[in-house]
Amino acid sequence: MRVVFGAGSLRDLPQEAERLGLRRMLVLATPGQRALAEHAATLLGDACAGLFTEARMHVPVQVAEAARAAARDAGADGCLAIGGGSTIGLGKAIVLESGLPVISVPTTYAGSEMTPVWGLTENGRKRTGRDPAVLPRSVVYDPELTLHLPVDVSVTSGFNAIAHAVEALYAPDASPIVSLMAEEGVRSLATALPGIAADPLDLDARTDALRGAWLCGACLGATTMSLHHKVCHILGGTFDLPHAATHTVLLPYVAAFNLPAAPSAERALRRALATDDVPKHLARATAELGAPRSLAELGLTEHDFDEITAQAQAQPYANPRPVTAKALRSLLTDALHGTLAP
Repeated sequence: MRVVFGAGSLRDLPQEAERLGLRRMLVLATPGQRALAEHAATLLGDACAGLFTEARMHVPVQVAEAARAAARDAGADGCLAIGGGSTIGLGKAIVLESGLPVISVPTTYAGSEMTPVWGLTENGRKRTGRDPAVLPRSVVYDPELTLHLPVDVSVTSGFNAIAHAVEALYAPDASPIVSLMAEEGVRSLATALPGIAADPLDLDARTDALRGAWLCGACLGATTMSLHHKVCHILGGTFDLPHAATHTVLLPYVAAFNLPAAPSAERALRRALATDDVPKHLARATAELGAPRSLAELGLTEHDFDEITAQAQAQPYANPRPVTAKALRSLLTDALHGTLAP
């Protein structure tokens, strides 16, 4: 994978397409980012074969099928995914079927562009998998594209990225290099997000946040996901909870559950966050930055716990501590009511 990073780097898009030999690219985006997609199409010029601006959160199968059909109808030889995790995930769904090369231009801190993880939602279930083929051939990180990302979205997207690094630190396949990347990614984002909240147009803070997102996404791509991501996929795929906000709310509670069994991960996070109490620090920081504080705020109810527990225990996955039904219900109860929030 090639990475281009720096303010104004979107201007390099035509060169990236040319380097990959792409002459008929389908530009992907959400409806809300159609104007940005049109700008990218203008930059591509004759190398743009059309636009598909119906990307949606959690990548519903029907949207993926429509995008695949649009790529075929346009005779596309590649795709440009410009936007957040929803759009980049849609690009991956196209690759799964067609193998078309993708250039990703992230405009949030989701980190999907750095992982071989794909996800599709159908009939209230989110399926995920890993395939190196879905990695973009090129990623263009332009901090200027994040300057107008709303503060609330910036904050939840940033904590979504931090969650990737937290789980990478206690993953069974963690490595010293990935752990260094994870610690630095958390530090970068934790420092940058208050700056963004104070001044959304602070390009230095935006640059640090995007750099942190790059590091955290790469950590997720290099390690095995555990309880946090498992539960977030269920909450998104089955209950349609907002992706980044769900990660943000849940993170302190999974950290409180797992870190006692992962002392090296806890030490790294204490250094990165400059705190002696990682879960409470995460809960306090998200609240101070205006993020949701509980799963109840996102629409979850205690009546949903049975379904969540059943899905979470249906297939084994690595985690520092055993996840019993009782322990998971206790964790969910705390997150539902926001017991760690100040």
